[in-house]
Amino acid sequence: MGKYILKRLVDLLPTIFVVAIIVFVITRLIPGDPAAVMLGPQASVEDIQELRDDLGLNEPLHTQFFQYIGDLAQGDFGVSLTYNQPVISLIMDRFPNTLILAISALVIALLIGIPAGIISASKQNSVMDYTVMVISLIGVSIPIFWLGVMLVLYFSVNLGWFPATGMGTMDEGFITYIKHLVLPSITLATIPMATFARITRSSMLEVISQDYIKTARAKGLKEFFVIGKHAFKNALTPILTVLGMQVSALLGGAVLTETIFSWPGMGRLIVDAIDKRDFVVVQGTVLFIAIIFVLVNLLIDVLYKIVNPRVNYSSGKGGAGK
Repeated sequence: MGKYILKRLVDLLPTIFVVAIIVFVITRLIPGDPAAVMLGPQASVEDIQELRDDLGLNEPLHTQFFQYIGDLAQGDFGVSLTYNQPVISLIMDRFPNTLILAISALVIALLIGIPAGIISASKQNSVMDYTVMVISLIGVSIPIFWLGVMLVLYFSVNLGWFPATGMGTMDEGFITYIKHLVLPSITLATIPMATFARITRSSMLEVISQDYIKTARAKGLKEFFVIGKHAFKNALTPILTVLGMQVSALLGGAVLTETIFSWPGMGRLIVDAIDKRDFVVVQGTVLFIAIIFVLVNLLIDVLYKIVNPRVNYSSGKGGAGK
């Protein structure tokens, strides 16, 4: 296991390098001149060119790229053009807020989606099964931005139950803090919740049809233990795969959710940076999210081994295919 983890960590370097190339190229394609945006519409051409020289924007692209990669190798994500702060400091300030939102959404998705999928599989072809599947289909089809706006309109504007925007603090009280978290968490959790319900149902149906489940039932075990102890444990592997994908999707979906609810996280930071043409912040935050993505996938592979000890890592290949 230790050798496998070490090998995977080494294998992550080419992936991160490719992502860095893609991010570098895309950020340079963002329309607009960062220097012109920073100086404002009244700036002269000479002032803009002088600032571009100071920022290194007049250097050839390949020179900028090698400088960027050299800084990354030293753990330097660059300095924001707008905030004049190290990008990693901006990320560390915002990342905990995004993490709180993502974890809250993930907990909601797991607590509702997985039980819904189990119940649906246990009552296949029943009214409950059809209801869960229809709701799940709607859940994966609803655009996040539309759902967020509708939740704000109904629960904040009409009913006044929850704040429309912003992130509360513990100084304002725990209840107030949770109220600020409810609507963005539900918005972000909707698609993962529906996805967990669908994949859990599919995985459970496959396991329930196995002979050992029929044997357990024939022995007179209660259905709760048959489903909870025997079936669900063996249905976990596909769910873990989706879990890794959804964690990454939550970080990506946070861009829209944080924008709608003015949540001060990384997603809002990316949107503001794009608006201000601060490509240094954009490429730094996107690369940081990519690193989180590959680390989460590594963690999921380790969890495969815990859930299914028969997984063999001796060849250095991923556990999912074993």
